Amino acid sequence: MDRKEKIQKLLNKVKKIVLKVGSAVITKEDEGLDYQVLHNLSYEINRLIKSGYKVILVSSGAIACGRAKMKYYKKPISLTEKQALAAVGQAALIQAYEDMFQQYGIKVAQILLTNEDLSQRERYINAKKTLEMLLKWGIIPIVNENDTVTTEGIRFSDNDILSALVAGTIEADILIVLSDVDSLYKEDPRINPQAERISEVEEITPEIMSMAGKNPGRLGRGGMYSKLLSAQMVNSMGIPMVILPGRMPLVIEKFWSGNDIGTIFWAKERKLSMRKLWIKYYIKPEGKLFIDEGAEKAIIENGKSLLIGGIVSIEGNFPKDACVECVNLKGKSLAKGLTNFSAQELLKLKISEDKINKEVIHRDNLVILD
Repeated sequence: MDRKEKIQKLLNKVKKIVLKVGSAVITKEDEGLDYQVLHNLSYEINRLIKSGYKVILVSSGAIACGRAKMKYYKKPISLTEKQALAAVGQAALIQAYEDMFQQYGIKVAQILLTNEDLSQRERYINAKKTLEMLLKWGIIPIVNENDTVTTEGIRFSDNDILSALVAGTIEADILIVLSDVDSLYKEDPRINPQAERISEVEEITPEIMSMAGKNPGRLGRGGMYSKLLSAQMVNSMGIPMVILPGRMPLVIEKFWSGNDIGTIFWAKERKLSMRKLWIKYYIKPEGKLFIDEGAEKAIIENGKSLLIGGIVSIEGNFPKDACVECVNLKGKSLAKGLTNFSAQELLKLKISEDKINKEVIHRDNLVILD
């Protein structure tokens, strides 16, 4: 089966779509929003919705929009300046989307998220329910990181990662990333214009990762490297991802029609429950548990829970129910899980005689890392 046939087979099953658009696509450098691109984008999304698809839009652009609105072109800028510019720009960004979709009779909703909103279970469930209700009402949720209040400790690395987490949260059928770089190439096409394009990726290997480099995009924090990390995440959730040239008119329709554009990353069969995927991708570890070889074998090979007797040392001052990393004696991170005890309780248990059968992380709350 060739790429076109595989894509048509996939698209026949698609109902929920997460669409991510980057700053470099919807803004002109130092000029604010590119209304022609927004017009094209809203037209395509309208056609998708009228065809019965549910669409969530993850849109960057608040800071770039704020810069242009304030004519604030100083570089580099501090975190506080970025936050203030985001506050100015986000209002203009959501108003532009409101105006664009109003002509089609479509309502939009603004969803601003921080990492904490998805890493804390109750807030994650609330976000999921809100997104699902908006989709049920036929409203387009427009998601962005809440740049005005985020700090380095609670931010997503970029909106590529945020879009992957949103796709996982609503269990989307496909993640479409509209980018200023139209595909994955064997080399950076901005450096080598003759670089060979990759049409499809069955598995993201170290060789594939090496093609990306780590250069950020023109206006945002993300680049091809972060897009590949996003593809890894959603592919393991059973969700395919495609990178498309975001400024190309009717690009989604062209992809839907089978045109050989962009790069598609095919999904793997999902092996983990959504709860375990949440632990794996959504929560940042607050500490580390260094474990011995016996415990390593028990959790990796035998699928057992982690017991107190297998813990050699503890790093960090974390509370009960926190996410922690399990690390072997060579320093390799093996697993993530939710601990039944705080760091202080574990230290006391370590010197207690009553410690052998204490279960520190239940296997249902333990995820083996790739």
